[in-house]
Amino acid sequence: MDLQITNYNNRFQIKGTLNKLNLKTFHAHFSNIFDKLDDVLLDIESVESIDRAGVMALARLHNESITKSKRLSIVGLGCKDLYDHFKSQEETTVAA
Repeated sequence: MDLQITNYNNRFQIKGTLNKLNLKTFHAHFSNIFDKLDDVLLDIESVESIDRAGVMALARLHNESITKSKRLSIVGLGCKDLYDHFKSQEETTVAA
């Protein structure tokens, strides 16, 4: 399934596959998003699969929110690859 992003009141629902082939769509939606909004909620419940490039795109968005002191919330089970990435980052931060 292709990547589909819908938006309603700062809640962005991501559906389909997030991979390096459709990162342009992702970047088009979220480029400079924190210049426009203070709070962004990403619903990844309907993400069917994600590759390394997709995980890194979400991680960059997360880092941008921290840098700009904005709030990014990611909800939904999504796929295990994304959960594992952020879980390993959390363990690294706690261990440091």
